[in-house]
Amino acid sequence: MVREAALTEMKTDTLTGADLLISALEKEKVEVIFGYPGGAVLPIYDKIYDSKFLHILPRHEQGGIHAAEGYARISGKPGVVIATSGPGATNIVTGLADAMMDSLPIVAFTGQVATSVIGSDAFQEADILGITTPITKYNFQIRKLEDIPRVIKEAFYIASSGRPGPVLIDFPKDIASSLTKQPEEQEMNLPGYQPTVKPNFLQIRKLAEAVSRARKPVILAGAGVLHAKASHELLQYAEQQQIPVIHTLLGLGGFPANHPLFLGLAGMHGCYTANMGLSECDLLINIGARFDDRLTGNLDHFAPKAMVAHVDIDPAEIGKNVPTLIPIVADAKAALTALLTQTDSPPDQKDWLKQLQEWQEKHPYHYDEKSETLKPQQVMEMLFSKTKGEAIVATDVGQHQMWAAQYYRFNQADRWVTSGGLGTMGFGLPASIGAQLAEPGACVIAVVGDAGFQMSTQELAVIQELNLPIKIAIFNNQSLGMVRQWQEFFYESRFSHSKIPVQPSFVKLAEAYDIKGYTITNAEEAHEILDEVLHNREPVLLDFRVDAEENVYPMIAPGKGLHEMVGVKE
Repeated sequence: MVREAALTEMKTDTLTGADLLISALEKEKVEVIFGYPGGAVLPIYDKIYDSKFLHILPRHEQGGIHAAEGYARISGKPGVVIATSGPGATNIVTGLADAMMDSLPIVAFTGQVATSVIGSDAFQEADILGITTPITKYNFQIRKLEDIPRVIKEAFYIASSGRPGPVLIDFPKDIASSLTKQPEEQEMNLPGYQPTVKPNFLQIRKLAEAVSRARKPVILAGAGVLHAKASHELLQYAEQQQIPVIHTLLGLGGFPANHPLFLGLAGMHGCYTANMGLSECDLLINIGARFDDRLTGNLDHFAPKAMVAHVDIDPAEIGKNVPTLIPIVADAKAALTALLTQTDSPPDQKDWLKQLQEWQEKHPYHYDEKSETLKPQQVMEMLFSKTKGEAIVATDVGQHQMWAAQYYRFNQADRWVTSGGLGTMGFGLPASIGAQLAEPGACVIAVVGDAGFQMSTQELAVIQELNLPIKIAIFNNQSLGMVRQWQEFFYESRFSHSKIPVQPSFVKLAEAYDIKGYTITNAEEAHEILDEVLHNREPVLLDFRVDAEENVYPMIAPGKGLHEMVGVKE
């Protein structure tokens, strides 16, 4: 009320650029801001002091933008980030690149030195527009006070429409503190940016006809299904046409994992059935995935028998890596809705479904269940069963990420937060913070490795400060696990700087932040402690001492096709 009264009074007087920024954020219904103050953004922070936003102070700017990514991924709303000029701005670069690769809506504000000294190598100056041009969907620098409301409106629209992505707004300090009258509202005018949402009907008919002729069809569902909120339509269409569904890493949860038509995760560490399904299919319907190299393996061997149809809101992705005979530029929800109206009879594919079922039964994921050491796969199975598959799982990057994708079976959308395209270590812990803030009542588990966790341990302070009930599961194998695995396979076990014999006591570290911690060395302890802590509404750190030599299987070596998996259960 104080804020609103002040703005009403100021309409006939003067406003600062920071006032206009705060007002614009309120119009966009922003609730949470992840930010770190510094000299160039002090005029903005002075106005945040009286605002109604929940402001989260990360302990590192990179942690702030990863938290904003987690928030965006679960809420569907743009994550908002503020960093100061120079090192503050450059510290969010990794998060911008990560959000760009994984199509996450982020609006980032960076402070900048005063306009009068831009380009003079002033204190804490960095050319953040030049730095971030390749890794943002768009970026702006504010030069006129009256442009602030329009630019912010455009930034939120660009970030969240079409293929989502990060947008950066660079805010010179003098612009933030300068005075102006209430500017006249400017219309948003983006003639060069008109995302195609609705599919071309003729292309929909081509796909429907191709489906009616196919005998071995599969759907490859990516994150585009989740961004479009199209999980229900995907389920309806798959059931209507009896087409089995395969997921990319980022698409997990878009189709229920317990459904008979679900084949599993495909790619370098995907399951046998999914990879063979892609290798043997005669029609591949890609919905919202970008044919990433970790998915396809050697392109010369990818889906060699298939007619390829590709539904994607980003036309640049269609035909980029895989030749496509039926391109459909559209939002996944709109395309699936259109496909559901087609009345072509589904093909007779009993033999195909029978073959897929036989593969699933004969070649499941596997590990040594009789081992005396604690197996990471076993821990993931426990986490899944004890949360009934309903937790939000945020991961770091590495072996534990793959085990989470394999063994935590996602039966609903928006439960999975991970760094896919960029593969950013240090992502998991701060991303879990954003996920928990997006859905406060959810059980959130941060699945991290001992190496990646040490890249963002300072964010424990945020968890403790806000008393966020995040469960931090460290898969501690005292190594850079995936690096060690590759060195074992391809570098004659020459473990060059991939093992980490010296670590802090993670339990004591948690206790230093007033967070409970447990060291777990065997399955019995794991069962007992998980039963005790998983449903408590308080933060907990769990240091699982897992088998240090365990590898992720199946695996496809670089240069090999999806059918050339090693480590498959025979």
